[in-house]
Amino acid sequence: MTKETHFFTRLALEDAVLVTVDATRGSVPREVGAWMAVFAREVIGTIGGGHLEFEAIAHARGSVLNGGRVAGAPSVRRFALGPSLGQCCGGVVHLRFEAVSQDDLPALRERLTLPGSPVALFGGGHVGKALVCLLGSLPFQVRWIDSRDEIFPADVPANVHCEHSDPVQAAVRDLAPDCRVLIMSFSHAEDLDVVAACLQRQRDRGDLPYIGLIGSKSKWGAFRHRLEARGFQANELARVTCPIGMAGITGKQPEVIAVAVAAQLLLTLAQG
Repeated sequence: MTKETHFFTRLALEDAVLVTVDATRGSVPREVGAWMAVFAREVIGTIGGGHLEFEAIAHARGSVLNGGRVAGAPSVRRFALGPSLGQCCGGVVHLRFEAVSQDDLPALRERLTLPGSPVALFGGGHVGKALVCLLGSLPFQVRWIDSRDEIFPADVPANVHCEHSDPVQAAVRDLAPDCRVLIMSFSHAEDLDVVAACLQRQRDRGDLPYIGLIGSKSKWGAFRHRLEARGFQANELARVTCPIGMAGITGKQPEVIAVAVAAQLLLTLAQG
């Protein structure tokens, strides 16, 4: 369950204070727009942790939240991240405190449910399942694609859409522009067909910023020869990342691979 879903579910039952980073200056722990929801006995999300968050929670509960009900107009408070807060960031954070209830749910859903970057994950094996669990809490919208319809679990994160495609590479045609692609099917033959479809789409449209293939350097060497035989050039093949995942993370467990791959995806976002 994402923090947004958790917040919306809880807010339907109990009022809260929404604390949002309204403005910043200098070195600060979180960006403008970061938020947390303060209930009488629970906090969902974070605006940076440490004493800043402690003070914000105390203010939300002491000045705005009263007996499980909230009142008052939104207010903005300034926090200097210096010795008085026990934090040495040195910057300044302006926090907005906003009383919210179930009546605000439609507007909050529109405001806080931000579209994630599109990712297509081809393959429902052990690494695919581990990746879906991880990507469910990250800023992505995931299309999880496999030629075996029965492979998908009953419950997946809200930002994951399961899709049966046979042949599996046919799904490449209608991927969203700027989609990042991860290829890890149960079959090397399927992997090869998906890579070829991605390279053809890249040749035609140039709109797939990341094409990642699970496997070893020897697997990629074999794939290179087969893709060259299909007419793809060296500059096109250079667009494929194989092996995938951040260098230096060497574990073979599905969960470890998933962390390394998710970190690499986040890095591609940061690099534009």
